[in-house]
Amino acid sequence: MADFSLADLETIIHQRAHSGDVESWTAKLFAKGIDKAAQKLGEEAVETVIAAIRGDRQALVSESADLLYHWLVVLGIAGVPLDDVLKELEGRTSRSGIAEKAARSKGLKETG
Repeated sequence: MADFSLADLETIIHQRAHSGDVESWTAKLFAKGIDKAAQKLGEEAVETVIAAIRGDRQALVSESADLLYHWLVVLGIAGVPLDDVLKELEGRTSRSGIAEKAARSKGLKETG
């Protein structure tokens, strides 16, 4: 299972989203739209935080899987490929996290 990647999951989500299978949770989420999918993403994020705070390793693993799945569903509904996010992360590795965050904050002030 070590060879399984987020790109693999993204492909599976895309296939299931467009399968027409009435029993597919993925197809149902896509049909309900971005609001429902984003709500589920938020719920999973909170559950992941709670598991981390409690130090419950197994729950953290399980909730993290749910979180990543729902995140990819939201990206899919929004038409944002995982590769775009990975490219953004790759670009951020060329400087320190503190410098990168400062640059983003400055950009928000200029546009906001």
